[in-house]
Amino acid sequence: MEKLNTDILVIGAGPGGYAAAFYAADMGKKVILVEQDQNLGGVCLNRGCIPSKALLRATHLIRETDHSSTMGITFVKPKVDINTMRAWKNAVITKLAGGISQLAAKRKVEVIRGRAHFEDSKTVRIEVAGEGQKFINFQKTIIATGSKPALPREFDLGNPRVMTSTEALDLEDVPEDLLIIGGGYIGIELGTVYATLGSKVTVVEALDEILRGADQDLLRPVKKYIESAFKEVRTSTKVQKIATSGKKIQVTTETNGEKREELYDRVLVSIGRVPNCDDLGLKNTKVTRDSKGFIEVNDQMQTADSGIYAIGDVVGGMMLAHKASKEARIAVEVIIGEHSTFKNVFIPAVVFTDPEIAWVGLTEDEARAKNIPVQVAKFPWGALGRAVSYERVDGMTKIIVEPETERVLGVGIVGVGAGDLIGEAVLALEMGASVRDIAEAVHPHPTFSESMMESAELFYGHSTHVILTKREPAPATETETETETETETDAEPVAS
Repeated sequence: MEKLNTDILVIGAGPGGYAAAFYAADMGKKVILVEQDQNLGGVCLNRGCIPSKALLRATHLIRETDHSSTMGITFVKPKVDINTMRAWKNAVITKLAGGISQLAAKRKVEVIRGRAHFEDSKTVRIEVAGEGQKFINFQKTIIATGSKPALPREFDLGNPRVMTSTEALDLEDVPEDLLIIGGGYIGIELGTVYATLGSKVTVVEALDEILRGADQDLLRPVKKYIESAFKEVRTSTKVQKIATSGKKIQVTTETNGEKREELYDRVLVSIGRVPNCDDLGLKNTKVTRDSKGFIEVNDQMQTADSGIYAIGDVVGGMMLAHKASKEARIAVEVIIGEHSTFKNVFIPAVVFTDPEIAWVGLTEDEARAKNIPVQVAKFPWGALGRAVSYERVDGMTKIIVEPETERVLGVGIVGVGAGDLIGEAVLALEMGASVRDIAEAVHPHPTFSESMMESAELFYGHSTHVILTKREPAPATETETETETETETDAEPVAS
């Protein structure tokens, strides 16, 4: 039995955990990082963000070839080698995981692979496979154990044909008929992958809309793609029962009182995630959890036990890697005595569909629901030279503005690379920028980023590449400028 001492113990090596460990080490603290998986990087790197985006990138190449003939380029039908694709995806994961291990070693962060269990508020027992137990006494600890896909008992048949996102990303095969239960971002992203590879994808969603959270006008281009690429999307639909039927999965659903029984080759259950903290021994501490099992923290990421902090998916909220990384910095800064808080932090959301959707700050739908007066300026990508050259005019950039101060309250983007473009909006919100600040900032031409500048100019009633038409303000909470687009060729000779 080995006993260790450390300044800061971090439990979990995902994007929150390793960010916390590395930052604390950079601040001169002795750090031990505990991770039960062989690879560092957590769910995001090994079973989430990175593998899913790798597969989305691979399948995006297939979709691009479908539209290249209008440019005078014709390809033969792509031939997909699933084994090679899986090996490539795994190589991406291995490379990044190895990089994190190297960074830990160079920072002298001690990494222990094992399962953590709190003995009390100052001691954690680590079960290390093949080595027995280690006890770590710490001054402060940060719990960053993440989450796992929710799999209700009635869906857990013990049949590999019923998958969560973890198994779906293993890409064992391409099922002919795939049912996805849940129309959130994970389900729709993976549905895009499998539909591109050749599956007939059906999505059922209990709510009346898919991809809740994004404004409806941002969703329209994505829904248009889904309608053409997926077999079917059924909203307001509940799954009553699933059962094994030979080599198929029999699924009973109900939509507005109408029941259906259907057979699928595979079923992907994508209805949310639950926190990984049931077996941590939290009952031996003062840490409290909410009704859904998430650890409760204050704005400094501190639990009810003053020496224990928690970050990332395990505390709930937006389950995003970049949120966890930000919370990691806040927790470490509070531990070392700096003033830091999660109040007024802007966390962008990105859905890597085709096209991508990204937003940050106040959405237009939220403004309406909360009766917040706003003005909305929208720039359609049909007037964007770069979008026309890409043959991707299915985008739009919109800015939500506070009328009296002209301060930017939120930004939403749908289109190619929206996830990369939203960074400018995050910076604008963090700096308290006005819409004029964006309008007067010179953006390079021809780029997708110009859409931010042109949308800001529309707020003031002018934009180089659109003709404006005015309408009476809609609800008292919103005034909006609509646009009538001209092609760039008509409005400005493309000479750049």
